[in-house]
Formats: sequence, C-alpha cells, structure tokens
Amino acid sequence: MKGYQGKENRTRRTPAAFLGYQQRWSGDKSRVKVWQKSRRIGASWDEAGEDTLLAASENGMDVFYIGYNKDMAQEFIEDCADWARFFNQAAGEIEEFLFEDEADEKKHILAFRIRFKSGFKIVALSSRPANLRGKQGKIVIDEAAFHDDLAGLIKAAMAMLMWGGSVVIISTHNGVDNPFNELIEAIKAGKKPYSLHTTTLDDAIQEGLYDRVCLRLGKEWTQEGQDAWRKDIVDFYGDDADEELFVIPAQGADIYLHRTLVLSCMSPDIPVYRWKCKDSFVNEPEHVREKAALEWCEENLKPHLDQLDPNLKTYFGEDFGRTGDLTNITPLQEQPGLKYHAPFIVELRNAPFDQQRQVLFYVLDRLPRFTGGAMDSRGNGQYLAEVAMQRYGAMRIQQIMISQAWYLEAMPKYKKAFEEKEILTARDSDILEDHRSVKMKKGVAKVPDDYRTKGSDGGQRHGDAAIGGCMAWYAVQNIDGVEMESESTGVKRASTQLSGFMG
Repeated sequence: MKGYQGKENRTRRTPAAFLGYQQRWSGDKSRVKVWQKSRRIGASWDEAGEDTLLAASENGMDVFYIGYNKDMAQEFIEDCADWARFFNQAAGEIEEFLFEDEADEKKHILAFRIRFKSGFKIVALSSRPANLRGKQGKIVIDEAAFHDDLAGLIKAAMAMLMWGGSVVIISTHNGVDNPFNELIEAIKAGKKPYSLHTTTLDDAIQEGLYDRVCLRLGKEWTQEGQDAWRKDIVDFYGDDADEELFVIPAQGADIYLHRTLVLSCMSPDIPVYRWKCKDSFVNEPEHVREKAALEWCEENLKPHLDQLDPNLKTYFGEDFGRTGDLTNITPLQEQPGLKYHAPFIVELRNAPFDQQRQVLFYVLDRLPRFTGGAMDSRGNGQYLAEVAMQRYGAMRIQQIMISQAWYLEAMPKYKKAFEEKEILTARDSDILEDHRSVKMKKGVAKVPDDYRTKGSDGGQRHGDAAIGGCMAWYAVQNIDGVEMESESTGVKRASTQLSGFMG
C-alpha cells in the first residue's frame, strides 16, 4: 500500500445537490437496482454520494465498486472523498493498493480504498475480479455493458444478497445483443424482480442538467444556450447518439470499440501515409515499379523515420490487402511508462505484391530497436508474412492465421489498451471507422467477414486499421525478439539492403 496522490484540484465543484432523477435513484432502496442512462449525467457521482453515507453509517456495510479501468476507479473514489467531506463524515485518506484476486493468486488488481470511522470501507477496483467469494456488502458495477463476461460478474455479485447486501448495475448501452440489454429486457418483461431506472439526455436536461452546467461554469442560463449545448453533444456522438445519449441500443452486432473510447487515444500529430496504385501499375516493368515505390518511400516515410528516437523499442502490426481491401502497417514505439505510440501509419491500396514487400522492408529496416511484428498470414497475405519472417527471423515475425480463437485472445487486450490509455494512434476518420467496425457477435469481438465500409478515398475498407493496430498490440504483448539495429545507425546487418530487389 502507498500514499495516494490526487490528480485534480476539486475545491471548485458544483454544489452537492441532486437533480430529480438522481434523487429518485438515491431514494430507491431496492436490493437490486439497474440504471440505463445517457453518458455524463452524473450517475456515478450520485452513486458515490449514496455509497459514502452507507459506508459511514454505523449500520452500514462495505461497498465494492467495479469499473473497467483505473480512471473510472480513481474518479469514483475521489467523488466519495468529496462526499465524505461534504457530509462531514470521519474518513481516512484515499489509499492505493493491490487487491488480490482470490481465484488467481498471480492476479492483482489496482484498487483505491477509503476507511470510515464506522469500520466500513469503500473499495474501488480498476477491473473485475474473477470472483467475489468471501466479500460482503454492496456491489456497484459501473458501465456494466462494457465489462467482459457481464453475466458471470452479475452472478457472482448476486451472492451478496444472501448476506443482506445489495447490487447496483449502471450503464449506457452497448448493443442489442449485449447481456446488459438482455437484463433490461428481462426486467421489463417481469422476468427479473429488479428496480429499473431510465434517464436519457433529454430527461436530464428537463430536470436541470444544463442549469447545473451553467452554475458550475458561472454563466447565465438561456434557452438558446441550452439548445446549442444539446446540439453540440448530439453532433459529437453522431451516429452513436441514440445509443450513447438516448438509451436506444444499437441494432445488430455490438459496437466493441466505441467512438469516444477510440477518440480518447488518437492524436492529430500522427500522420497516415497512403499510396494508391493505378490498376495499370502492376503491368509496368519491374525497374519502373521499384523506382516509383522507392521515390514514394523517400518522399513520405524517410523524413519521419529519420526523426524516430533511436533509443526506443519498436514493434509493428500488419493487415494484408491486395485488391478490394487495403494493406495497413501500424508501427508502435515504446514510450516511458510502457505506453505505445504509433509514430505513423502506412496504408497501401492496390499495390503489387513486390511493392508491398519493398515498402514493408523499407520501413522495418529503419525502425529503431526493431523487436518484432505480427502479420496477417491468411490467403495472399501468407506470401508477405513469409518473406518478412525469412528476412527478419521467426523470433521477430509471427505469422498469424486470423481465427475466432485469435480474436478471442487478442481483441480484449487491444480494447483494454484503449481503456487504460496505453496506446496512441492517428486521429483520422478512416482509422476511427475501422475501429468502430469491430463488433461483438456470439461472444467474439471481430470485424465481421461480410462487413465493408467506404473510405475517404472512395475505396473499400474491412476494418483494416483495427486489425493492423490489434496485430501491433499483439506483437507488443507476445514478441520479445532480439533487437535489430536500424540502417540509420550506420550499422549494416545481414539481408537488410534493398538492392536485392530494387535494381
């Protein structure tokens, strides 16, 4: 356990007064209550106030809050600390510690804790434990629709009811087929005797949400200001507004990587270099194609490759496309604190096999401390993955036959990288839409085989950047090959020169 260092000056906060929908939630003493809601309406803040009073009471109980990342747990525990001060309840300082998962002795979950004079405590977990055996009290599952194996988590939480505890489930929606929506439908149908609350953005505005925003910002409320504020929010969520703001779950397969999550890990400073070849280019003489590819690399990629920090490890992922879909190459460079940033992204549309090899080798030969990569080895992609393995070694290049099993292993870890802000990619409309094309279907998060979108260049896309990025993250997690010196260092390594195929 270590001392907790807060990150926010929280002295200038909105006065602690609940709005109508918050009052109804706090006043509901049902042993199991469920809240389907819009984003950012103060639901978790409201719950923190209720839980603070419960844990501080002599007849209260422990509270276990379960989010899916560190930021959620940290914000919740800080809200609890604020409420403790407002209610003038004796409480200790926030403690940061590692919560031991009883089902997996090797697994420790980052957690935050406040102890009260009553003897009870609030514990905020940054991810779900494998089980909750031996725990008594109240369980709060926040953004439930975004937890892996929600059904299993709810089943474990319900055991609390045997010992007088209670269960709270709060979430925005994440698709029609999601276990959270299935729970909502079961409650509506009378199959589950749980209390259900529903709050859309318009419901919250009607009960004073924008008034509260004005109060916090020190501005006067006007109808025109409220209408403009609402429009800005709806426009920001775009096609996701019904689900994110108005409690209407998306039809069909679940969107696995939501717009706001992906946008939070995007930077406009990361370039995307795109090379689109004409249909006739494949018929050009070999030396013409090689010269064109080299010139494109020298003009676009070389300046950026030359600027990469030579002291940082680099990985990459690749999704292959020849005609129809495109090839995506996503490098990831390790940053301090084990964060991974894409220095740039390369996309090749309609490029001949030899030129794809040429561009790939040009990049990999110059990546500093190149450690390894994962490549799409399905169909025609097997050729490029194989020649890369031959050039850089089997310890560095993993040839991936993408399958249901691979998606089950790789995609949840890729999503967690976004949730934990461990990854940074390019802020680009095509990159964003590719990530939104990952759907949860029958328990597997993947790009559906028959799903296609149109890119900004008018060409077809099949989640290419999402697969390339997931491949790169898979390489980070699974490859620890021998580092290779890049050409820019002046040290020549075996089989790294381009002369063998560039004439």
